[in-house]
Amino acid sequence: MRFGICTWVWTSPLRDADVLPIAERARELGFDVLEVCVEDPDLVSAGALAEVREQTGIEYSVCGAFGPDRDLAHHDPGPRANAARYLDRLIELAAAIGAPHVCGPMYSAVGKEPAVDDEARRVEWDRAVTGLAAAASRAQEAGVRLAIEPLNRFETDLVNTVEQGVALCADIGSPAAGLLLDTFHMNIEEKSIGAAVRAAGDRLFHVHACENDRGTVGTAHVPWDDVFSGLRELGYDGQVVLESFTPAVTTIARAVAMWRPLDATGDELATAGLAFLRQSAA
Repeated sequence: MRFGICTWVWTSPLRDADVLPIAERARELGFDVLEVCVEDPDLVSAGALAEVREQTGIEYSVCGAFGPDRDLAHHDPGPRANAARYLDRLIELAAAIGAPHVCGPMYSAVGKEPAVDDEARRVEWDRAVTGLAAAASRAQEAGVRLAIEPLNRFETDLVNTVEQGVALCADIGSPAAGLLLDTFHMNIEEKSIGAAVRAAGDRLFHVHACENDRGTVGTAHVPWDDVFSGLRELGYDGQVVLESFTPAVTTIARAVAMWRPLDATGDELATAGLAFLRQSAA
């Protein structure tokens, strides 16, 4: 496994000028991977990221942010088209910088209004499948995969569990479509996190390590032994990215409903979290 950290620990939105100091800090702290969280593709360029990779030796993951205007499941074709264009740009960026995937809850908007009934939800599901099948085809041509993230019930009504995520990938029908599993969301939605990890099987493309309170990994009640036993059973050797947040990054703190200070600064979250993850994976 290769361990990473997301840029949201330190800044939002990410800009070209931020990447080198963050990558240098991540490498100094011992990380192999920097997850580039791209809220605005106009602010982040493949050229700048490639140069930083050459200078630091950092690997990349590319993560998307899906707000109301980027919604593949929406009844209005406008947000669907915006989401498709945005995904295309992330795929192009990932291919250009050697990132293995684009990750995130790309089937819909985070915080969407729930569908009114099962029939309406099925229509949204089918729209998401159509959009993701097209994106997966483009990703496969570019040598990139889509790591699709189930979210908890308070952030979406469309894909909450690994079981639903596997079903979505089956409907998409592309080898380029798989899952990002995030321990924060799994801690809310899954009966057994270890069993859920194993159920992802060869669809598991990426992992976010996040504590149940979004604070320092290993200090609360996510069952990390179950997480890593499941990963070992699958023979998972991909990226595990530490995704924690601090109130200091105000735009993300609002987005994830972080209304109180947690237990550490960005550097402290990174240092203690990485040490815990490496020990857990050993």
